[in-house]
Amino acid sequence: MLRKTIIFFLSAGIVFFLYVAILNWDTMDMSGRQKIMKAIYPAITSVGRWLGKNADVIENGNHIKPPVPIYDITIELNDGKSQPLSAFRGKKIMIVNTASDCGYTAQYDGLQALHEKLGDRLVIIGFPANDFKEQEKGTDEEIGAFCRKNYGVSFLLAKKASVVKGNNQQEIYQWLTQKQKNGWNSKSPSWNFSKYLINEEGVLTNYFGPSIEPGSETIESALK
Repeated sequence: MLRKTIIFFLSAGIVFFLYVAILNWDTMDMSGRQKIMKAIYPAITSVGRWLGKNADVIENGNHIKPPVPIYDITIELNDGKSQPLSAFRGKKIMIVNTASDCGYTAQYDGLQALHEKLGDRLVIIGFPANDFKEQEKGTDEEIGAFCRKNYGVSFLLAKKASVVKGNNQQEIYQWLTQKQKNGWNSKSPSWNFSKYLINEEGVLTNYFGPSIEPGSETIESALK
């Protein structure tokens, strides 16, 4: 019995190793942990939704307008350039806090697919942050290279900074998580790859938890 158990686990380990290797055959700059996280990503999101973990969906049902215009904010991009959000009037904006070493990191694929599909009317901005279990330890240069090489990211990436409430929280996340500024929402990111959606008039319309995938029907419906 013991021998059969050992053989079973060895066989399962080999199969899993091969699965990870095949899934990541075209990756150029991933650690072993990152490859494993990418491999088990479908299970992470499925279990998360099933358990209701990181699967919050919050909507601005009363269409409350922000007391403080989001278009007053300028963000600093990954390459050091400044980007006024006023340049995106008339387009939807999706803001996502990202990390390179997270179980949800494979969502970069889904975000890039949305960018390629809806880039004429949707601006996606990734905000790398090291706030959750230190899963984004890289420099801005390293983060940018990782995203381009492994996920082909061409949507905007902001400079690495804090997204959780506190003295170091960057200005855009102060706006997103303070109802005195956005009009209704005080929900902070529950983990990496939480998503906030702003409409064409600069109104915060939705919050989506990390387990809600970029290509999900829930997000697609909100983008219509």
